[in-house]
Amino acid sequence: MRKWLVLLCALLILALVNWGIWQNEQLIAEGETVLLELVPVDPRSLMQGDYMALRFAMAAAIREQLADSNGTLNGHVIVQLDGKKRARLVALDQQQALLPGQLRLQFRLRNGQAKFATNAFFFQEGTGNLYEQAKYGLFRVGSKGQLLLTHLLDAELQQLGQAKQLQTTDAATSL
Repeated sequence: MRKWLVLLCALLILALVNWGIWQNEQLIAEGETVLLELVPVDPRSLMQGDYMALRFAMAAAIREQLADSNGTLNGHVIVQLDGKKRARLVALDQQQALLPGQLRLQFRLRNGQAKFATNAFFFQEGTGNLYEQAKYGLFRVGSKGQLLLTHLLDAELQQLGQAKQLQTTDAATSL
């Protein structure tokens, strides 16, 4: 009986993990593209390896609108997308109808800091210089405003990082 219970629990855990992976894959495939301007910081962690701590340009405006809230808060903001999918804060979400080109984005307020999806971008050790010019985070947004960071972009909206370097290297070796 005990073996069956352990097996059932293991299958349930595997099913939940795979469900989460499937949801993220769906978000990447079908989510709306949005670019959030970054104010990056480049720390190095001995335990976690190389990563870029991310701060978002619109976080200060959100903090101003939530000046009386010092605790923990989960909410949504309304952003307006320009022609290049760059987001500009419109307002805190009050369940108002969205206008064309607007999206709802989930955020969380922790210790007075507004954060979207993640506050760090991890990269392979020794490749930090590839991300020094990061100006935007490319996110995929789901129907409920959930965000998933997929790439970092420079000021010209060109993808930064390892994938770009590998494409260049592959093209050079085929010549």
